[in-house]
Amino acid sequence: MMQTLHTAYRTFFGKGDALYELYSPYRVCPLGAHVDHQKGIVSGFAFDKGIDFLFSATESGKVEFLSLSFEGLCTFSVSKDMDEKQGFWGDYLRGACWALRKDHRLEKGVRGVLRGTMPISGLSSSAALLCGFVKALAKVNNIELTPMQVIEYASLAEREYIGLTNGILDQACVVLCEKDKLLYLDTQDSSYELIPFGGKEGTPFPASLAIFFSGVTRKLTGTDYNLRVSECKTAAWMVEAYENLPLNDLSATFLRNVSPVFFSKHEATMPARFANRARHFYTECERVNEGVNAWREGNLIQFGQLMFESCQSSIRNYECGSPELIALYEIMKQCPGIYGGRFSGAGFKGACIALVDPTMENEIRQFVTTEYLKRYPEYKDTFECCFCATSDGVDFL
Repeated sequence: MMQTLHTAYRTFFGKGDALYELYSPYRVCPLGAHVDHQKGIVSGFAFDKGIDFLFSATESGKVEFLSLSFEGLCTFSVSKDMDEKQGFWGDYLRGACWALRKDHRLEKGVRGVLRGTMPISGLSSSAALLCGFVKALAKVNNIELTPMQVIEYASLAEREYIGLTNGILDQACVVLCEKDKLLYLDTQDSSYELIPFGGKEGTPFPASLAIFFSGVTRKLTGTDYNLRVSECKTAAWMVEAYENLPLNDLSATFLRNVSPVFFSKHEATMPARFANRARHFYTECERVNEGVNAWREGNLIQFGQLMFESCQSSIRNYECGSPELIALYEIMKQCPGIYGGRFSGAGFKGACIALVDPTMENEIRQFVTTEYLKRYPEYKDTFECCFCATSDGVDFL
């Protein structure tokens, strides 16, 4: 991949000096769906597919970035205002610059090429892109950032510049994950653990990560993602009101700060949509804790079953999932060799992920592909099945 980027760089920009190579992985979340924006607890893996960056510094402060995965050249100056978005992938680069400028003076820009290594729907390509570019800008401007600062700047860019009201799960996985370990993260205080399978350091990862692309792409800012966040906050507000508790502004209201005991008292009287969102939050946080215990004990069967239960709650309580993704979920449950699986990402189209028996990858590929295309033959040219391994987080090569 890097050789391809070097060729593209020389072709487009001519010979360069002091070139940096950076890899930013995609992520999957086996348990902890849709709870990070409510300060819940989550889990995650980074894996060995993602975005490769090749770049050098520009003394003028100009940013020139070419993507081999998306159309268009991204150009802007790090010193100029960038309040207006352009409506294409380059907005994520602009957002990273916008966030860093809140605390740092940027004088140097970057010139480079990037490329994603697989289809990206549901794997948080936006977090991989943002975290990678935050590190690139910091590198050329000699800014030292802690891992948590990279996460915070990337999250700020996505929330306040791009306009997606998510939590820090995606960015944390991209930055903090380590190969063969499960990330266990509390998004309320950013405390985390990296847990090897069975709780024993050096234990090999017990499964392959399977990624099933439905063939349908989506953009989260054009879905009900932000609406679901507002519904969760409204559910928390309702419970606080029923309990005669002081109310904060809705933007500062989170289900994590509402006792599940209070919710249980009032869920029957709440409008169904709000009760459902809260029910998903509380049960999903329980599944994360149960799953982490199963992972520490080396119980992959139980961990996988919790993944299936998580997806069922996403369908029933969180009410996300396109017909295509629901079909993939049903097929995964029937497929020998799949321990567990669920929608990846927000669950509005995109992909499903699964933990699978690595000795049965060919059989799994054939079974899922055949059954899915029976139902949706129109996706025969865009449906894909990939098997991946876990990886470390974003870093220079």
